[in-house]
Amino acid sequence: MKLQFLGAAGTVTGSKYLLADANHRVLIDCGLFQGLKNLRLRNWAALPVAAESIGAVVLTHAHLDHSGYLPLLVKQGFRGPIQCTPATAELCKLLLPDSGHIQEEDADYANRAGFSRHHPALPLYTEQDALRCLRQLQPVEFNRAFEIGPRLQGTFTPAGHILGAACLSIAGTAGRLVFSGDLGRPRDPIMRAPAPIADADYLVVESTYGDRAHATADPLDELADTITRTIKRGGAVIVPAFAVGRTQTLLHLIQRLKSQDRIPPQLPVYLNSPMATDATGLYERFAGELRLPASDCAAMCRTATFVNSVEQSKRINALRKPMIVIAASGMATGGRVIHHLKAFAPDPRNTILFSGYQAAGTRGAAMLGGAREIRIHGQEIPVRAEVAALSTLSAHADANEILHWLGGFRRPPRAVFVTHGEPVAADTLRQRIDHGLLWNVSVPEHAQVFDLGA
Repeated sequence: MKLQFLGAAGTVTGSKYLLADANHRVLIDCGLFQGLKNLRLRNWAALPVAAESIGAVVLTHAHLDHSGYLPLLVKQGFRGPIQCTPATAELCKLLLPDSGHIQEEDADYANRAGFSRHHPALPLYTEQDALRCLRQLQPVEFNRAFEIGPRLQGTFTPAGHILGAACLSIAGTAGRLVFSGDLGRPRDPIMRAPAPIADADYLVVESTYGDRAHATADPLDELADTITRTIKRGGAVIVPAFAVGRTQTLLHLIQRLKSQDRIPPQLPVYLNSPMATDATGLYERFAGELRLPASDCAAMCRTATFVNSVEQSKRINALRKPMIVIAASGMATGGRVIHHLKAFAPDPRNTILFSGYQAAGTRGAAMLGGAREIRIHGQEIPVRAEVAALSTLSAHADANEILHWLGGFRRPPRAVFVTHGEPVAADTLRQRIDHGLLWNVSVPEHAQVFDLGA
């Protein structure tokens, strides 16, 4: 049995792990590369194996850096099952068609505006491509064994992070292989803590925040301070937010601030993402995965005015009043939020508030790094608004929380592979595992292959 790292090696995006023996191939996660151009170009490069030769895909969760390559894989000839938890399947039905639609819109806009170097600019895949791949989804409940392929049996356990997120254990001829997926936090405001895992012969663990500990400030205080000083200036708070996970946490916190009169109860809140609107409804449907009481979950879903049409979105850009606008995407790489940035970033009364990890090469990373201009649709947009970040709202476990989760294993794995982190973060976590736990640990390089039987 061999394991090849086709993504999330030296970066936090593009998660793809190919598990193969002489007779069968399985892809664990199937994500898009995002951020730096040299990473995004990998989305257009051929995989080292034919798509039709892959027997199954198993997803740890629905975020596009773990699922967003699926439509292209199916377009290339993959015909096997896509196995995931029920909530992940429902979220993929929202995320993937939206991803295809946005790519079509971006390509069309680039062609009309003439700012692309490609003639014509083409989408990586279309909305129809995404809809076709959804037919291959096969939901599997948590803690229920399922067949992945010959002599390969999988089990999902809760990972926290977002709705449906799972750690994946695979039992096979080489032993037990565990993929952490994206680990959530033990005291997340909405999600339950990641479930402990006791045994693994081989472990693939994420390291998004492998070189740091999250701040301990109260996120309610941070959010209240940012909103209060912005509305005192007469400005708007524009929040680029991931449609799944971060948006729902923000709505919950805003609802709490209003109920405590820490921000004006009448302050308008707009959720400008049809996908995030639908995803918020799923949080009620799968409320059993949450730590929130049903009443709090329902209140969260009523906090914002949902903006569905493009015309409504354009009208928000014309408003000049205190308000909160939450829109996808979380790293300001696409979607409706970039139109809001064009409208609101030049005004110093406003605040652009980031609430999650910003990968290198994204507009979010540039703005948090102090960029005074950002390029949108071929134009340089001045950034005069305050740029702020919520330091305590990450849905990823930090280094200490990852090590706490690793402490649940009853014996050292034969090998640990640290992935899904920028180089410094991944290597810092490697050193902590090496020196603190004395485990055999390495940081794989892109496309590197490991023989699990060696």
